[in-house]
Amino acid sequence: MIPMKHFTLKNSFLSLTLVAIASVSSSFLTACSTTATDTSDKQTMNHGSGSMPHEHSNGMNHDMDLGPADANYDLRFIDAMIPHHQGATVMAKEAQQKSQRPEIKKLAAEIIKAQNQEITQMQQWRAAWYPKAGDKPMAYDAKMGHDMEMSSEQKQAMMMNMDLGAADTEFDLRFINAMIPHHEAAVVMGKDALQKSQRPEIKKLAAEIIKAQDTEIKQMKQWRKAWYNK
Repeated sequence: MIPMKHFTLKNSFLSLTLVAIASVSSSFLTACSTTATDTSDKQTMNHGSGSMPHEHSNGMNHDMDLGPADANYDLRFIDAMIPHHQGATVMAKEAQQKSQRPEIKKLAAEIIKAQNQEITQMQQWRAAWYPKAGDKPMAYDAKMGHDMEMSSEQKQAMMMNMDLGAADTEFDLRFINAMIPHHEAAVVMGKDALQKSQRPEIKKLAAEIIKAQDTEIKQMKQWRKAWYNK
């Protein structure tokens, strides 16, 4: 695994989910490590100007660290989860336009509604709890031992969204294979918040994120098996 000084994520599911992180040179997001193990049917997905093979793996493991359980932990959690949610809504909106399956369209609508509501709530908490934080999202610099402003590249990497390609017969597979690890990353951050946050509001939100996204992960895996035998 390629080390990250603040935010580390071991991902054995996609070879591209966090490709944007690889170009980020700061100490918050320095690289990503991904592997994939399906040799039967490689999919191709665009991410920005490039493309990489999209493959199916048997599992995934994350190791995320949003910094210590200090007075600014909730700020960093919020500033990580907001762009992460935004990335999910971007892909969900694309699915609404391109998917032909009512199941995917319904899931996409639920993702957009729930995560936009959570984004609004987190923005309100941020303004109330951290009025001096400024407009830019914050991250923890482990090397320096203090918070730092998140760059636009880091924010984009946190979003974890990508171009899902054409509205073809494989679109739903690409959507599922992108959204599952995206949800898994949110679950890991939610579990981190349950351990480190001292605010009941954050703990409640984290528990809701874990429950909802675990449920959606299981549903998408069932669809992938039924529709694509993967």
